[in-house]
Amino acid sequence: MTVGILLVGGFGTRLLPLTNKTPKPMLPIANLPVTEHQLLAAKAAGITKVVLATAYLAETFTPYFGDGSKWGIELKYALETEPLGTGGAIRNAAELILSEISQDEPIVVFNGDVLSRHDLGAQIKLHQSSSAAVTLHLVNVEDARPYGCVPFDENGRVTDFLEKMENPITDSINAGCYVFSPQVIKEIALGKVVSVEREVFPQLLKSGKVVQAFVDNSYWLDMGTPKALLTGSQDYVGSREFIVGENSKISASAKIGGASAIGNNVTIEENVEIRSSIIRDGVTIAQGCKLENVFVEADTRVPEKTQASGAYLADGEIIPLKF
Repeated sequence: MTVGILLVGGFGTRLLPLTNKTPKPMLPIANLPVTEHQLLAAKAAGITKVVLATAYLAETFTPYFGDGSKWGIELKYALETEPLGTGGAIRNAAELILSEISQDEPIVVFNGDVLSRHDLGAQIKLHQSSSAAVTLHLVNVEDARPYGCVPFDENGRVTDFLEKMENPITDSINAGCYVFSPQVIKEIALGKVVSVEREVFPQLLKSGKVVQAFVDNSYWLDMGTPKALLTGSQDYVGSREFIVGENSKISASAKIGGASAIGNNVTIEENVEIRSSIIRDGVTIAQGCKLENVFVEADTRVPEKTQASGAYLADGEIIPLKF
């Protein structure tokens, strides 16, 4: 059995104003919360128990996910009452599972703002076969300057963790999914602010422990900005012009395309045009509106003949998004 920890406590500052009412892991990608996509990936890789490490708007997760039985996963919830960094959050969440697992049972850690279709099962197997302290999913990007880069040797052993630099020495970056050996997590100080990227991983290298690279360049997206969220939703909708949830009513004269996602209980009136957008549950879009690359907040009524592009619509406001 493999267990998981999903870090869903971040404030989502880069996603404002989309995260004013919704934590970023609960924002919809093709009508499903980001966290749901991650749980489905975890289940497919054989993970049967997951701890959600919550903080910001923590109360929004339990009503939706409950005990996880709908997805065939046992869910537990760990609350972070003050920011503890990635390492501190992992250690806090691990308190709920460390006593239940063996010393050689891997713990998979997911970052709550990453969409990935990499082969998680293969990452877990590599971790076990290499006797690593931790195994990191890495991806190669065209431009590594916005990220820290992670060089590794011919055996796939990570050799360094480098901060952002103007001339990166490698295009391999940390993709945000880790497989830990339990002992590594046990050694993180409980209740302290700790960064795995800046403290735990470098210290493992200094002490001679194996930090293994798992390179998989399958679909991967850091959905930390409004543009990335819209792109991710369009990617998951795929080749379809749009998808629509339950109990939604769309006028025959409406034109919808660009891989838009229309939620549940949505009403779209006559002569509306929508492209490449996310329309959340309970929205009404009055006649004659033209919307492109917009995020419409749940239960919003968009007045007739509204025109908006690259914007967040909620409570009668149209807020431009940074693209």
